Amino acid sequence: MCGAKSKSLIFTGLLFNCLEMIFSANTGFSMSIYDVTSRSIYLRWPKISGASSYRVTATAVDTVGHSLLAHFSDVTFKGTLTSLIPNTLYAIQAEAIDKNGIILAETQIMQSTAPDIPVIDQAYSKLSNSITVEWRAVPGATSYLLTAQDGDSFIETVVTNSPGTVTGLKPATLYRITIRSINSGGKSQPSPFRKAKTVLAAPVLSVSSPSCDSIAVRWKAVYMAAGFSVSLMRSDGLGRMLKENTTNTSLIFTNLDPGTLYTIKAYAWNINGIPGDDFTYNQRTKGALTYSVTASSGLLKLKCNTSSASCVVPSLRCGSEYYVSVTAYNDAGSSKPTDAVSLKTIPCAPVNISIEEDEPGHLLVSWSSVNFGYYYVVFVKSDDGLEVHCNTSHTQCHFQSDCGFTYFISVFAYNKAGQSPLGDVFNYTTAPCCPSDLRAVVVSSDTVQVTWAPVRGVDMYQTRAVDWSGVALCNGTATACTLSALQCNTQYNVTVYSFSEARGSNTSCASKYVATAPCSPEIKNISKEALSVVSVHWQSNNEEATYIVTARGEAGLWHCRSSGNSCTLINLPCGSAFSVSAIARSPAGQSLPSHSVPLETAPCCPNDLIVTQVTQSVTNISWSVGMGAQTYVTTLESPKGQAKCHTLQNYCLLGCITCSTNYTVSLKAISETGLTSSCTYRGYSSSACCPSGVKLYRLGNNGIRVYWRASEETRDYHTDLHGSKGNFTCTPSSGLSHCDIMEIPCGDVYTVVVSPVTDKGPKLTFCPKKIYSVTCSGSSVGMVIYRGKSNAEQRI
Repeated sequence: MCGAKSKSLIFTGLLFNCLEMIFSANTGFSMSIYDVTSRSIYLRWPKISGASSYRVTATAVDTVGHSLLAHFSDVTFKGTLTSLIPNTLYAIQAEAIDKNGIILAETQIMQSTAPDIPVIDQAYSKLSNSITVEWRAVPGATSYLLTAQDGDSFIETVVTNSPGTVTGLKPATLYRITIRSINSGGKSQPSPFRKAKTVLAAPVLSVSSPSCDSIAVRWKAVYMAAGFSVSLMRSDGLGRMLKENTTNTSLIFTNLDPGTLYTIKAYAWNINGIPGDDFTYNQRTKGALTYSVTASSGLLKLKCNTSSASCVVPSLRCGSEYYVSVTAYNDAGSSKPTDAVSLKTIPCAPVNISIEEDEPGHLLVSWSSVNFGYYYVVFVKSDDGLEVHCNTSHTQCHFQSDCGFTYFISVFAYNKAGQSPLGDVFNYTTAPCCPSDLRAVVVSSDTVQVTWAPVRGVDMYQTRAVDWSGVALCNGTATACTLSALQCNTQYNVTVYSFSEARGSNTSCASKYVATAPCSPEIKNISKEALSVVSVHWQSNNEEATYIVTARGEAGLWHCRSSGNSCTLINLPCGSAFSVSAIARSPAGQSLPSHSVPLETAPCCPNDLIVTQVTQSVTNISWSVGMGAQTYVTTLESPKGQAKCHTLQNYCLLGCITCSTNYTVSLKAISETGLTSSCTYRGYSSSACCPSGVKLYRLGNNGIRVYWRASEETRDYHTDLHGSKGNFTCTPSSGLSHCDIMEIPCGDVYTVVVSPVTDKGPKLTFCPKKIYSVTCSGSSVGMVIYRGKSNAEQRI
């Protein structure tokens, strides 16, 4: 085997127990472990054909740089890896190599070494059949194997930690003690041995009472015993203990009490004075054959008989005084009774127990006194497990109590004889606790939600809201209640009472005043104060309330507020529809809104209005759309008369217009519901009047005179003649009603228009147009013939 060689192995392996194998693929080459110690692993493998040697490498998995390499000849099929680290996992690889150094087969296995060898600190015996061993713990050990060897025989036991005890040993025997540590890999080598000797066996006693005042003790010799210790004492603990040391195997104790039970204990010790196991035996001394005990109370006599030094007198009554005497009997007869001894029995359980809560938080427990009851103890245990008590010589006790608890109460009487028997156990349930953290929230004008924290001892809650007119109730097991159908604008006294089936109602719960929200106002009237101003009136039926009126429409929201019974909405837009409602607010909350009342403002006046004169007597008026208007009434009015038009459109033709007249222009915008807005615009002046009686006359040579009748004496006029051979104009001097056009071509048809001259720009185009034919007489103007009005004028 070669020395250690550092080598790093990379492998994938599985962890197996000591005798598991891993086979090399396709070769059948395997390796097995047949023993493991702290520093050695014992291997075996099969012969491989053609192998001249075998190479085994062991590498510590968790320790860097620690590996071992060993070579074995072809005739060796076992190997041992030594100088390993205790409690360490190794990866072991075996390789079969031919004479040329070629690896024919290989296999791997994982194996842990056993823990290190323990060291025994001490080994000792306290019992004759066992030895106890103490040692220091070994890292990695899961258990330990203790071995006690006596010659060729040995006893083993496995323990988990120190100290450990080997049992089943022989008394007074010297053993070699070793210990081995164990883990999943195996067992370490045995530790250096320690010698320990078991103590002596106990002597087996044979005991008798030869007389009424003596006890004889005998036993067999004990192996390796140098002497014996025997002790004797009354079993009831009275008197003193007697102890004798002897090397003999018998002993007699004298001057004992007759008819008394004694306890005898004996053990052997060796030449070093070390004691062995002990042996205990109970023996009664001889005495009178029987005893009779009499307990007398008045005419009542109770007895018990016994051959020992005690007996039990049954059926004693509590709270009674008995006189007790003892008489001894044997074959010769009876002795005189002893002087009677007074015995007062335990008191009887107290009766007539009453429990009352004299005031909240205080329980008074009282009872009747009992015979021979020197003092009393009252135990009070609550249902949460807490117990208190009261110690008194009187017949009542006071206790503090809490609401919502059930108390279990028992009363005991005491004297020198002891405690009275348990009497009746009473239970008392205090009133349920009052709800805490009471909160009331106003949900609406007629609804209040009340909540509170849960408390002990409650089976049901009752919420009461009281006002001058009545009571509203709400019962339930939840810690919340909604009181509905209350009066609005009303103050209620709200109290939450707790109920329990055992105690009823706790009527001491505090109340809380809660005011409901204001009542909803009722709008009585809406009046229009101005074009965009509306007054809203309502019926006021709340105290200390502020009212808010809201007009809601597509145009937006408008508000007004008042503490009275009316307020004014201003700057309402024209031509808009609103829904008007009112609410009331107070410190208690806000009412529900009133019923809505519709409101419509008058339609808007059109922003733009245009008047256009179409003919001498017809005028066209057009305007922009007025918001909220469905129809319009347009009026032109002057001292000479009125022209009016009612239409769905935004324009209108007005006839019967008087020329050269100043008119007042007005318009009414009317809504679908009949609301009217009167709109006034700047005045309108109709055009100057056209002249009448327009005629043409031939002048000498090639001239034409146009004649007309003037509509106004101071008006100037302008004349136009339009023909196919040319257009001609003339303007007479001021005040004249004719003008002449010279050198006009004959043989043409002329359209003649005479229009008044205005100061406002272009001349009028709607004055009458007359058609005349101008014939030729040679090369000069001939006849002038009237042909009538133009077609366009006839159509108008």
